[in-house]
Amino acid sequence: MAVGARSGHDGPEDRADGARGENVTEENTSGDGTSSSGERPDGTDETDATGENGARPRKQRSFWKELPLLIGIALILALLIKTFLVQAFSIPSESMMNTLKKGDRVLVDKLTPWFGSEPERGEVVVFHDPGGWLETAETPKPNAVQKFLSFIGLMPSAEEKDLIKRVIAVGGDTVSCKEGGKVVLNGKELDESAYLYPGSVPCQDSFGPVKVPQDRIWVMGDNRQNSLDSRFHQELPGGGTIADDQVVGRAVVVAWPVTRWATLPVPDVFDQPGLNPAAALPAAATPATAAGFAVALPLVLWRRKKRAARHTAE
Repeated sequence: MAVGARSGHDGPEDRADGARGENVTEENTSGDGTSSSGERPDGTDETDATGENGARPRKQRSFWKELPLLIGIALILALLIKTFLVQAFSIPSESMMNTLKKGDRVLVDKLTPWFGSEPERGEVVVFHDPGGWLETAETPKPNAVQKFLSFIGLMPSAEEKDLIKRVIAVGGDTVSCKEGGKVVLNGKELDESAYLYPGSVPCQDSFGPVKVPQDRIWVMGDNRQNSLDSRFHQELPGGGTIADDQVVGRAVVVAWPVTRWATLPVPDVFDQPGLNPAAALPAAATPATAAGFAVALPLVLWRRKKRAARHTAE
């Protein structure tokens, strides 16, 4: 019986072992590798791995996964810049020497025309062929890569039939030249020595006077002996002039090669006083109208004086 009693009741030692067993069970790690106290076997706190709110931090995307997105954004920006801001053009001929040499790359401002800016005298501009200017010119056949780079503006276009010349006269101007002489603009001779090709004659053939229609321009190359410009297309519609809306933009800088880097400002000769055409006299300033005013003014004054005397008598 003593044995039975002993086997049916736990002694102090057994109870102590049971208590110790319960304590061991409470200290066992859970299924996610953390203990009930929130500690991991390696001693780190669970909040260190998941963050303060218990959410696991997002894994950073790989650079190679983001690369296609970055390339796409860059291409879209390049296309927008080419369409609305700046476009590169390659100089295909020697018609603008020495201002521009064959093979130069120029940057053309396409932004200001969107805000109503119009071509001005002295500017170097790029314009579309108005028809008949480049009929005999051969254009190279670029490959697919060159076409794509030209489309997004990273390479000058080789297929587009564009020309680059200097604006000599704008709408309302009258321009002319006698063989061997200087260009005459609105009665003023132009000293073009600052930009003409050395040894180039301003006019080897006479032309004009030509009255440039409104919203059109008259253009000439700086290398006059090697430039098929407005002078040689007077038989075409427009009389050799270019419509303002055919102008792509103004060339503002030579960007390539680096050794040729330069801006393209308007020469001072186009800022000389009296170059603007004389405005037509208003009707009130014509001789007949002036005579009418001379007769009418004394009559009006006499009537005013007579009316004032009548009011005084009353």
